[in-house]
Amino acid sequence: MTFKEIGLDERLLEAISYMGFDKATPIQEQAIPEILKGRDIIACAQTGTGKTAAFMLPLLHQMAVKPHDGTSALVIVPTRELAVQIDQQIQGFAYFVPVSSMPIYGGGSGSEWESQKKGLTNADVIIATPGKLISHINMGNVKFDKLKYLILDEADRMLDMGFYDDIKKIIEALPKTRQTLMFSATMPPKMRELAKLNLNNPFEVSIAVSKPSAKVLQAAYLVNDGNKARLINDLIKDKPSFESIIVFSSTKRSVNDIIKGLSGQGYTVEGISSDLEQREREEVLNRFRSKKTRVIVATDVLARGIDIKDINLVVNYNVPGDGEDYVHRIGRTARADADGVALTLVNEEEMYKLAAIEKLIGSEINKLNIPAHIGESPIWNPNRPKGGYQRAGSGNRRPDGNKNASFKPKKSGNKGTFHKSKQSPKKGE
Repeated sequence: MTFKEIGLDERLLEAISYMGFDKATPIQEQAIPEILKGRDIIACAQTGTGKTAAFMLPLLHQMAVKPHDGTSALVIVPTRELAVQIDQQIQGFAYFVPVSSMPIYGGGSGSEWESQKKGLTNADVIIATPGKLISHINMGNVKFDKLKYLILDEADRMLDMGFYDDIKKIIEALPKTRQTLMFSATMPPKMRELAKLNLNNPFEVSIAVSKPSAKVLQAAYLVNDGNKARLINDLIKDKPSFESIIVFSSTKRSVNDIIKGLSGQGYTVEGISSDLEQREREEVLNRFRSKKTRVIVATDVLARGIDIKDINLVVNYNVPGDGEDYVHRIGRTARADADGVALTLVNEEEMYKLAAIEKLIGSEINKLNIPAHIGESPIWNPNRPKGGYQRAGSGNRRPDGNKNASFKPKKSGNKGTFHKSKQSPKKGE
């Protein structure tokens, strides 16, 4: 279905066309007509499905065709990066319509506080992180008396980050009569509770939950921690097809250690985590987008909501503790119609986590031993660690019988293929 068939305002259609969009994604096709009818929505969809446009386009349509005064829409998001991204998308969508937006997030200067304070009374759409918005509410800077739309984006992530009470307090400050839209990647019990308390007979949409894109080539290397940096360097050296690479760390404390391990190899490596000021984080992201930085080491702050095109390779330096985080991390590559590669580095203590991820996504991830010149691989054992693992040399067979499999990218395109390294046959073979 095209956006024109959905019935959006012509000015929005013109902006969408300039941005290169024509056909609606499945979540947009299902959600936009119901939102235009005024219904509350609870939508379950993973990153990369076009959910920002799914909730913003119908609301921008309503604001374009109906008179509005003051702040009409509030979008609550878990991170400042997502707030900035949604604000940028709104500016694109609303290029030809009289709608303004303002991101509200922490980590700024006193002048930014004053700018946010002013925006809270003048902008048509506010995109805010819970903590910063609560600060403005406590200072009496908020005027939501004319608010018509509330959107909770990445709602499950906000609950994971401990924002449940903040969200409840924010909702208490809003008009009771409003349209509420909730978008989430998963639907845990607490999410259902929040929806039941704040949504009125919602229309439910569920799109491709917890399934990685088929365009992502996935693999896992069995590797001890001391060899992980060496393995990454070995995989990406002399491989220009891997032009933009994200390495995900499970903790911000490990970001600098990983950067040290990857530095001095002839390419630029930078890190990004919540420890950086917002201005510094945006500068790092801009250098990465412009290809000045080849490798960016990041915590999960980048896993959701950040739209950086043409990422060729995602590396999980650690196995994510949550299967949904795995899906969102590798969803940074193979965006739109592109292909991509996602590699996960698995030590012996993390194997049971990878097994749980395989169960969640419904498919087995190909497991590889590291090259012999780097070191030995632990033997695949998906049971929880109880102490004492048998190690295997990189020439030993794995349970699937594959010897010394290694990952090599094809000469054209981003996808890779797997080759078995040649060995001299043993006697009797």
